[in-house]
Amino acid sequence: MSLATRNPIARVNGKIIAYWQTVGTRYLPFADAATADLPLSRLMRLSMFQWSIGMAAVLLTGTLNRVMIVELGVPTSLVALVVAIPVLAAPLRALIGYRSDTYKSVLGWRRVPYIWLGTMLQFGGLAIMPFALLLLESQTVGPQWAGPVGACLAFLLTGLGMHMAQTAGLALATDLAAEETRPRVVALMYVMLLVGMLVAALAFSWLLADFSALRLIQVVQGSAALTVIINVICLWKQEPRNAVATRADRDVPSFREALALYRSDKGTTRLLTAVALGSAGFAMQDVLLEPYGGEVLHLSVSQTTMLTAIWSCGTLLGFAHAGRALGKGRDMYRLAATGLLVGIVGFSAIVFADPLQSANLFRAGTALIGFGAGLFAVCTMLAAMALAERSDHGLAIGAWGAVQATSIGIGLAMGGVIRDLVNSAVGSSAHGALVAPAAGYGIVYHLEIALLFVGLACIGPLVGRQTSYRNANGQSGARQFGLAELPG
Repeated sequence: MSLATRNPIARVNGKIIAYWQTVGTRYLPFADAATADLPLSRLMRLSMFQWSIGMAAVLLTGTLNRVMIVELGVPTSLVALVVAIPVLAAPLRALIGYRSDTYKSVLGWRRVPYIWLGTMLQFGGLAIMPFALLLLESQTVGPQWAGPVGACLAFLLTGLGMHMAQTAGLALATDLAAEETRPRVVALMYVMLLVGMLVAALAFSWLLADFSALRLIQVVQGSAALTVIINVICLWKQEPRNAVATRADRDVPSFREALALYRSDKGTTRLLTAVALGSAGFAMQDVLLEPYGGEVLHLSVSQTTMLTAIWSCGTLLGFAHAGRALGKGRDMYRLAATGLLVGIVGFSAIVFADPLQSANLFRAGTALIGFGAGLFAVCTMLAAMALAERSDHGLAIGAWGAVQATSIGIGLAMGGVIRDLVNSAVGSSAHGALVAPAAGYGIVYHLEIALLFVGLACIGPLVGRQTSYRNANGQSGARQFGLAELPG
């Protein structure tokens, strides 16, 4: 007697699965979608998952960071701990990508289950977050550890959900895009991430202008609900169902074997090392840029607030330059190295802004850093995808994302720690060229310049490994990239 005959629950589950496998695409969400053509309207809808990621990123690293310290009076050390919690999930991105590559599904989906699970984790973290923060601020009942543990759990769930949804979402986008349009799709995903962050920052600033605990709960939980709505719209009928590719009896490599295959190209380790160095080098200044403008150059709050807009504009210009250059057949490794060089010039401008007391030089340096960071991020991700010829997109994107996100988290933490240690050691007295508070910032910026130089040394030998694709006529050509060639 078979297990299904003996177990009525198994019979019911089998019938349910059989039903969902045969439901028409008219009624089933996320059902079969044509992959021969990816029109712009569908591409824009697919990129909406980056809006939810950008919204959560603004909440975690911007809005809630300030609210916890200023309005709720939570100790800064504890705030730094909970904000850094999502970084702990970053190394899992490679495993998440591998699992989405090798997922066995009777419904024929690989990416959708992981995007949806990430969405639910992000929703759960945001849903409990305001209550955990209020408990952290003024706990009157229960054990004292409940507040910190609740806040850490909320941030961990949100961060893990962000990493999972973004890794699987980018893998789905590369699956759907044709090889010749894939670089442009990746660039558009990054643009949409910046758009989501910008819109979310403006919305949160307006909604929390009249701060109260009730308003905080409404805003954060409204963001949780909006995350689900956005991602449902994003995923509707995007991934084609392929039961053969996800059948349960197929052979799949282990994670160790898949990672070894991806790393079998000798350029992979060198590229990921360059990604780690460059990402950390660009990220160390993220929490120091506005304080530097206020403490060292004596800029007003409104003037330092504009720095984020300047940085974002520089990043978008970096994307545009990548579009034009790659469209002309430029080498992506050379462009990534150019991004590092521009970053070095930008950090140098910020360092010289102090002795020259030049706010405009500081702003120019900020724009150059954004330009270099955007150019470097897009080109290194495209290079990581090009190395995925031996593996699948999920693992390649996950490995790149794990290295980048982890390096950014470490860079953020190290930038603040080094700045505080140097200024504490220097004090208010002069030690040659070291004078607080500029000394701490200056040391960090010089370290960033050094990291970018080492990153250049790592990526230099890879220049010339330009990949190519086969066009519709079967002819080999340079990989094209340009906004004018967006599908649609």
